Amino acid sequence: MKVLLISDTHGNVNRAFSAHTLSEPVDAIIHLGDGSADADMLRDALDVPVINVAGNCDSGSNAPRECVWECEGKRILLTHGDAYQVKSGLAKLRQKAQKIGVDAVFFGHTHQGVIENHAGLRLVNPGTLSNHGHYRSYAVLIITPEGITARHFYID
Repeated sequence: MKVLLISDTHGNVNRAFSAHTLSEPVDAIIHLGDGSADADMLRDALDVPVINVAGNCDSGSNAPRECVWECEGKRILLTHGDAYQVKSGLAKLRQKAQKIGVDAVFFGHTHQGVIENHAGLRLVNPGTLSNHGHYRSYAVLIITPEGITARHFYID
């Protein structure tokens, strides 16, 4: 399955649409918060499933704050990341992942892209598509029963 992973759009939905166009075709889009309204616009406009969680700036959103998504036999925690203080490191996020037994964690909040493996756990942060960061980025994932590959792309 090919997935477009975005986060922290903060109202810059046009960049989210551009990321989708540049990544097509994708089987799903995941939005990791701070832009729930943007995720709703993508869902309404595109013929592709959009999965989203709410971030700390998504007051009033009906989206869950986190969820476990199962895809191609992989269990993946989707979270914005603020509840795990990811701006101060990933230790709490890794502890949560170990506690609930997931293969990967996709998170946002830091506005900085991350792709790393830690003791068999895949951690991916797509970065931000907002004007709040020096680099605007998204990630494209390929999820198979054998594993999860991820790659960052930068966008103006």
